[in-house]
Amino acid sequence: MRRRPALLTAVAGAVAAVLVTPGCSALGGEPEPEPVGSATSVAGEPAQDPELARYYGQRLQWADCSGGFECARLEVPVDYAEPGAATASLAVVRLRTAATGEDRLGSLVLNPGGPGASGVEYARAATSVTSQVLRDHFDVVGFDPRGVGGSDPLRCLPDEQVDAFLATDPTPDDGGEVQALQQQTGALGAGCAASGELAAHVDTRSVARDVDVLRAALGDDRLNYLGKSYGTYLGALYADAFPQRVGRFVLDGVIDPALSSEEVNAGQAAGFELALRSYVQDCLAGDDCPLRGSVDDGVAQVRSFLDGLDARPLPTGTDRPLVQGLGYLALAYPLYARQLWPQLSAALGAALAGDGSAMLAFADAYAHRGADGRYADNSTTAIYAVNCLDRDDAEPLADVQRSVAEFAADSPTFGPFLAWGALACTQWPIPPVGAVAPVSAEGAGPVLVVGTTRDPATPYRWAQGLAEQLSSGRLLTYDGDGHTAYAMGSGCIDSAVDTYLVAGTPPEEGTTCT
Repeated sequence: MRRRPALLTAVAGAVAAVLVTPGCSALGGEPEPEPVGSATSVAGEPAQDPELARYYGQRLQWADCSGGFECARLEVPVDYAEPGAATASLAVVRLRTAATGEDRLGSLVLNPGGPGASGVEYARAATSVTSQVLRDHFDVVGFDPRGVGGSDPLRCLPDEQVDAFLATDPTPDDGGEVQALQQQTGALGAGCAASGELAAHVDTRSVARDVDVLRAALGDDRLNYLGKSYGTYLGALYADAFPQRVGRFVLDGVIDPALSSEEVNAGQAAGFELALRSYVQDCLAGDDCPLRGSVDDGVAQVRSFLDGLDARPLPTGTDRPLVQGLGYLALAYPLYARQLWPQLSAALGAALAGDGSAMLAFADAYAHRGADGRYADNSTTAIYAVNCLDRDDAEPLADVQRSVAEFAADSPTFGPFLAWGALACTQWPIPPVGAVAPVSAEGAGPVLVVGTTRDPATPYRWAQGLAEQLSSGRLLTYDGDGHTAYAMGSGCIDSAVDTYLVAGTPPEEGTTCT
């Protein structure tokens, strides 16, 4: 996703985050079997550049890394403007299909979102995030983008400082609290910049170029791709840069590249507000809801709870009280997936009774923090390093402060929190290299764009916007709750996506699933 607080953008979806298992790290080993396709060159593409030939010509050396998966490393240039200089190593994993001949359709590359989420771990959950139909025809492939997870990761902050960063008051009330938030975001930027040359090249356009190198290394003439959340932004930029290499593309839970940062801020605030109202309505209809009255009453009670944490953090049975920043994390996490709403009701009930431990567990799950105080990956910090490079419209402090009241008027619960989230890029020490711009991918085959009507993190109208921009966009609508739609419980969505990916037949224009 975009330039938001890490809590709202670090994962593609709560259920997927719960399901993924640790990634692999084995290197080298057996020779690669003959690839599917010839990865032939197309006139004018980077593969014909002599300086990039060694990257496009590499053969991945796969090695078993448990659970039926194989792992390898992919080499890419740190700076595509200087491909003969420093290189980066990317972690790649695959689950091979047993299919042969015409039944074998090549590779399906996954990206779960973030930016900062691990594609390796997501692919390791292939039996949960893809259907058997897809696995019967495709090798399921995941990779950790440059700077992320197992791919020469940026090391922006030690774990203790990540704790402090997430616990900082995210909605400052006075000059002192504003300064404290600036100090924390400033330390984050400085830490990322100190990671080395790679920190200036973790932008999404560079990642899209890495994906094309990966496509060639996999032996595929065209890229078949399933991207969720931020993965849709990556997929859209890839399609725009390499339309002739677009195979069967599914973009689910969409980010609209044409929106300004402030428009993204406001849209996401409204999306979470809508999701909260949907949760509260469902909660009040049940027997075990800790909220009372109308939907407006219930939402007001949740907002009062968050406001109360600002002055009176809740005990959690640990040395980390539930402060407001962690409370926002805890609330947002289960809004990603309707399946987690019962647990949210239980955790809210306990918190309203004075025990913040269950809500803290939600916050830690979102941030991938273990009980030992260690973070499983760098997604909580890498998200800022990517987002602040991707867009060239960072707002000065005065504009951030001005937007708080405007956002609160439209989205009273999440608006102030998301408005202040823009502060990090205001003082990011590395200049941006990307820009806000629409995409068209002229000449690409059909691109299936999937939007969920009550998606908290990527509002439905963003899917509508991207589908209109793409010259071959086809919109598929899920009238439902939660972040992203495929493999989230809708048989209608799953069937439409599988049919397109396997047979190449997109659903009819205007198709809506419930």
